[in-house]
Amino acid sequence: MSPGYWQGIRSVLRDLRAGELRVLIGAVTIAVAAMTAVGFFTDRVSQAVAIRSAEVLAADLVLRSNRPIEDTFLRRAEALGLGTAKAVSFPSVVVAENATSLADIEAVGDGYPLRGRLRTSETPFGETRTESGIPEPGEAWADAKLLARLGAEPGAVLGVGAARVKVTRVLDYRPDQGWSFVDLAPTLLLNERDVEATGLIQPGSRVTYRQLFAGDAPAVARLRSYMEPRLGVSERIRDLSDAGPEIRAALDRAQRFLGLAALTGTLLAAVAVAMAAGRYARRQIDPVALMKAFGARQSFLLRAALSQVAAITFIGGLGGVALGYLSQAGLALLLSDLAGGNLPAPGPRPVVGGLVLAGVVLTGFALPSLVAIRRVPPLRVLRRDLSPPPPSAWLIYGAAVAAVLGLLFWQVRDVRLTAWLAVGVGLLALVLAAASMALIWFAGRVRGSAGASWRYALAGLARRRRDSVVQVVAFGLGIMVLLLLTVVRNDLLLEWRATLPENAANRFLINIQPDEVAQVRDFLDAKGIDVVLMPLVRARLVSINGTSIGNLDFESERGRRLADREANLSWSATLQEDNRLVEGDWWDETTSAGQVSVEQDFAVDVGIALGDRLTFDVAGETFSATVTSLRTVQWDSFRPNFFMLFPPGSLDVYPRTHIGSLYASPQDGAKLLELIRAFPSVTVIDIDAILGQVRRVMDQAAMAVQYVFLFSLAAGVLVLLAVVESGRDERLFESALLRALGGRRRQVLAGAVIEFSVLGALAGLLAAGGAQACGALLSDQVFRLEYSANPWLWLIGSVAGLLLVGGSGFLATRSVVSQPPDLVLRRF
Repeated sequence: MSPGYWQGIRSVLRDLRAGELRVLIGAVTIAVAAMTAVGFFTDRVSQAVAIRSAEVLAADLVLRSNRPIEDTFLRRAEALGLGTAKAVSFPSVVVAENATSLADIEAVGDGYPLRGRLRTSETPFGETRTESGIPEPGEAWADAKLLARLGAEPGAVLGVGAARVKVTRVLDYRPDQGWSFVDLAPTLLLNERDVEATGLIQPGSRVTYRQLFAGDAPAVARLRSYMEPRLGVSERIRDLSDAGPEIRAALDRAQRFLGLAALTGTLLAAVAVAMAAGRYARRQIDPVALMKAFGARQSFLLRAALSQVAAITFIGGLGGVALGYLSQAGLALLLSDLAGGNLPAPGPRPVVGGLVLAGVVLTGFALPSLVAIRRVPPLRVLRRDLSPPPPSAWLIYGAAVAAVLGLLFWQVRDVRLTAWLAVGVGLLALVLAAASMALIWFAGRVRGSAGASWRYALAGLARRRRDSVVQVVAFGLGIMVLLLLTVVRNDLLLEWRATLPENAANRFLINIQPDEVAQVRDFLDAKGIDVVLMPLVRARLVSINGTSIGNLDFESERGRRLADREANLSWSATLQEDNRLVEGDWWDETTSAGQVSVEQDFAVDVGIALGDRLTFDVAGETFSATVTSLRTVQWDSFRPNFFMLFPPGSLDVYPRTHIGSLYASPQDGAKLLELIRAFPSVTVIDIDAILGQVRRVMDQAAMAVQYVFLFSLAAGVLVLLAVVESGRDERLFESALLRALGGRRRQVLAGAVIEFSVLGALAGLLAAGGAQACGALLSDQVFRLEYSANPWLWLIGSVAGLLLVGGSGFLATRSVVSQPPDLVLRRF
């Protein structure tokens, strides 16, 4: 290794022992710890969410066929150590004593379900319990709708083909029931061993066979790779991408809260790194001048500077990764219910990310200062008034901007949002700089009429004009982040919770016929239950701009799957409250048919843009519509929502049903049973379990953000320390000189505290405005929430700035003014 590199490493180790690097390494450690703690945790949650999402399949992988599935795949799965289970489904008429009903017979084998759990109750819509097994041979679990149609109760004996089974429980939920707004027959769950006794599976029977697999992700992936080239004509594979959007949306929003909380802590720590690095670089001027006096070349000094950054990156990065790993255990404890139990172990990717982050922060904020001091003249050894030429502003600020942009994009993964946040931070920094310069100019005008301490404080502001501007910007950014993570954070979390009130819809009604809509509404009104009803037309997207779906190239398998499957279409005169227009225009009363509004994520996945011409097939008839708007949908609102909406009157000529959503209290079970008996074609779907899961996500996310906030608090303290430390040497000299000229210790200390307090109050006031603006931006662009400005934030910001910065200035300068003036002046 080159001697220059060894010199840099020795320098870092020496300064580490002397305590010169405590703030700089502390800032790097906090920056890395904040990101890696959330990185480790979100990695674990992502794995757990994949497992949780598999509940919609009751497995990680499902092989479906309309013919019996051979044992080849089963043996392969067992060899890979995967769990397996079988299921068979077919329609059949179920017979009670005096009634019959068509039902979906689900016959399942041992081990079912591999993911998720069955839930049953003793009575229809009664209190549920989680089952660990399946019905015994000769027994059956029937859902409430089937019992209502048959006029039967639990304990009844039902005829299924040639077999007779006893209903022992009411089936409330099975993981792969796969509810979507389609015509669902009532379900009867049997043991697979009873299928042969029914005699219903004959050549030509409409039967679906399912082979379920679950286990470690690598083994599942290997099984899929083995199966795909060997699939029969009628065999299809389903995987984890077939998951409902509701919990995914809530978890995604929770992870965004955590990620942005970590990002603010990291950016705050980066400010501390910048301030601490400046002081560290100034402390290196004398050693560098001495090395140049002894003949050190520029290349030697450059290698030394690079190795210093590398060594600090390694020390701070490893410390941050270790602290982040320990901290994520606390996050996992807070959020263990997020994915239904113990979280999987984290992967190694956050470790690499943490070390890269340390390098980015130091390269952007510290390296330019360290590289610049290699130009210090050797004569500095004899003349201490000589300093290196100041580094290029383009180098300093360009590297810092590049580092900030990299951090922003790394976290939000959205070019547009990164640009918005970068512009916001840049504008705030410019406003802070302009306001601080105005203050300094004003201070120079009024200091003559002030008392001694005030004159000293205001003169200090004017004398350290450049440093004062930098300090206001640093304090302002720090206080803004702290305000974002206290007041604004609480406002955003309250807005999020408000999107899912206690009386949010927890039941869906599907398959309501057009002539039943008014009757169903009147029935529920009479029972004191409010219902929201929407029309639904089943259609298939057949072409985009004249090109058939089969001939289009899709960027993802999800896009092809979305385009291939049947779509639910509806119409609305107004934009629903949980939808937001992002492109195009909404129609009005004068708008003619032939327009469609498409959900934004669906449009991205399928490759649909504004102005595209979409052609649909409804029961053999085709029609076309032009995309005139794109909108986002709040899927976790649990209201009926659609990928595609049309103006009223567009779909009147096509067959349709209606769907509805309502809130039913635990006491409303009997009313819903009456509804099913009065309208046998209507299906009631209970989503209470999903609602409960989303509410737990919200509550636990609030706790987790508070936990991550501790990193930002620590980073905020480091910013204060770094700013104070950056001017420590100059203040030490000034206080010694003033005291040598007769100034009292209390007078000098008061002047320093006033200077810091004025800086803090100004920075806090401006930071409040920045926090309001950032809160509104995050609410609108990231979380899709309505944000209400908090008027108290202005007072909180200015008072917090005055107390925090003024208090920090007092604690830091108290030791400075306590040192004997003669000893200090001899050093300088």
